[in-house]
Amino acid sequence: MTQRKAWEDEYKKPKLVTLSQEPHNDVRKFWKFLKKEYPFPVEKLQVLDLGSGTGKHAFYFAELGAQVTGIEISETALKIAEKIKTAKKLPVQFLQGDIGKKYPFGNAAFDIVLDILSSNSLDEAGRANYLRETARILKPEGFLMVKILCKDGDKNAHALLASNPGKEKDTYTIHEINLTERVFSREDFEKMYGKYFTIRKLEKNSSYTLFNNQRYKRNFWIAYCQKNR
Repeated sequence: MTQRKAWEDEYKKPKLVTLSQEPHNDVRKFWKFLKKEYPFPVEKLQVLDLGSGTGKHAFYFAELGAQVTGIEISETALKIAEKIKTAKKLPVQFLQGDIGKKYPFGNAAFDIVLDILSSNSLDEAGRANYLRETARILKPEGFLMVKILCKDGDKNAHALLASNPGKEKDTYTIHEINLTERVFSREDFEKMYGKYFTIRKLEKNSSYTLFNNQRYKRNFWIAYCQKNR
C-alpha cells in the first residue's frame, strides 16, 4: 500500500498538505535539543528527510550547513522542491522513492533522519521495513526524529476510526483523498520503536490540521529516538 497515486493527486490539488516553506516548530526545537545535549558540528552532519514533500525541512537543515538528502514519493512534490532548491541555491539531493521500501544508502550513512508526518500512511509491512531501514542507515548514536499521529485523547482520531476503519490496526481511510493513516497509542509507539532505538523523548502535543478548508484539532507524538551502539 504505497498510496503513491493518493500523494501525487494530493500535491496536484492539495486538501491536506500545505505548500508552506515554513518548517515545523517541532523541528526547530529538535535542533535546539541536539545543539544543547549532543553538540554535533553541523557542517559534518548527514541528514535524511523521509517523505520530504516540497523540501521545507530539508532546506532548513541545509541552510544550517548540513548535508541533506530527501526521499519523496510524489513527482509533483519533487518538481516543486527542485525549483525551490534552484532558487535558494542549496545543495540538497532529492530522490524519488517509497519510504516503506529498501533505501538506496549504505549502512550507518546518516547522523539524523527526519520523519515528519510521513510514515503515518505506511501499511504494516512498509512500516516494518521503514524501521529496519532507518536503524540500518543511521550511525551509532544517531537520531531519528518522529512526528506522528497520536491516538490517545484525540477525539477526531477516534471518530475516524469508528466511521472509516481501515483494514489494519488503528487505521482509518480518508475517502476524499483515498489515503489510509495509522494512529498510535503511547504503548504501541514505545513497543514498536523501542525494538530499534532508545527513546530519549516522547511527548504529546496538539495542533490544528487543515483539511478541505476546515480546521481539526489533532494530537501528535513528538519523539527523539537514538540508535543504540
